[in-house]
Amino acid sequence: MIAQIQETKHYTPEEYLEYEVNSEERHEYIDGEVICVAGGTPNHNQIAGNFYAGLNFGLKRQPYRVFIADQRIWIPKKRIYTYPDVMVIQGELQMQEGRIDTIINPLMIVEVLSKSTRSYDKDEKFSAYRTIPSFQEYLLIEQHTMKVEQYFKTGKNSWNFSEYYDVNETIFLNSINFEITLEDIYDRVEFETGG
Repeated sequence: MIAQIQETKHYTPEEYLEYEVNSEERHEYIDGEVICVAGGTPNHNQIAGNFYAGLNFGLKRQPYRVFIADQRIWIPKKRIYTYPDVMVIQGELQMQEGRIDTIINPLMIVEVLSKSTRSYDKDEKFSAYRTIPSFQEYLLIEQHTMKVEQYFKTGKNSWNFSEYYDVNETIFLNSINFEITLEDIYDRVEFETGG
């Protein structure tokens, strides 16, 4: 989730990393721009936590690592540092050269959408993620209504798309042997009601 631009100054990746390591807040880096990552809403955190907990438990003792929110990745072809809401790594962690805190090999990524980041997460960010060779699956989860979009790689430049709206539906991941219901994803999420 991204928020406001820190400054209009353009930073090198090295300047960003030095700044980020010493910062109390998280920031994304998008080709020279440093953007503060805003805190999430209760719904955002509940959804990300529910998905993470299910994955972490479901993949225990298997060759996967599951991360939530604070793990930075580097997308070299687009010059982006970002913090996915949830991600899965298969096998060994691969780090950016010279770093011990920045992963480059996500297999699957989950982003919880907000009104301010929906367009970016669906378009530019997804386009950037697709340049990562290990990346195979992407889930976009709405926080204001019950809706999940699933994309999974079927070929070099081909992706399959599915969407889910019903509390009783089950999402079967394609990149790993894991399934989760919308009921579990949205457990304890409170949607705003009009009135």
